[in-house]
Amino acid sequence: MGFFSDFKASLMKGDVLSLATAVVIGGAFGKIVGSAVDDVIMPIVGLVTGGIDFTQKFIALDGNSYADLDAAKEAGAAVITYGNLVQATINFVIIALFVFVVLRAAEKTKKKEEVAVAAPAGPTQEELLIQIRDLLKK
Repeated sequence: MGFFSDFKASLMKGDVLSLATAVVIGGAFGKIVGSAVDDVIMPIVGLVTGGIDFTQKFIALDGNSYADLDAAKEAGAAVITYGNLVQATINFVIIALFVFVVLRAAEKTKKKEEVAVAAPAGPTQEELLIQIRDLLKK
């Protein structure tokens, strides 16, 4: 078989198609989670923290004081934007919590389905034979 035939066969395997589906769904789920964080949760965090915009927190390495990050960058100052790290950490914790809640709900749903599907097991053939034997002895 040629290179392109092998490539086509590889693409048509179930694992690759499942992976492609997972990537597409993961991208869509990422947008949902991002929107939940940016549009719902971060405004609440902003309210709790008194409206602090962490992305504007920085240290200018030239020793000067600047009104905001844009002014420092315009002046050509080297800055450590520690606020971006704080913001990214907050986003990570919120996203991790959101994913945990979704996965936990999915796991509970899965367990309920498994319990509903599992039929009550009756006695095995051996248990029935033992019961018959014991009845015959009496």
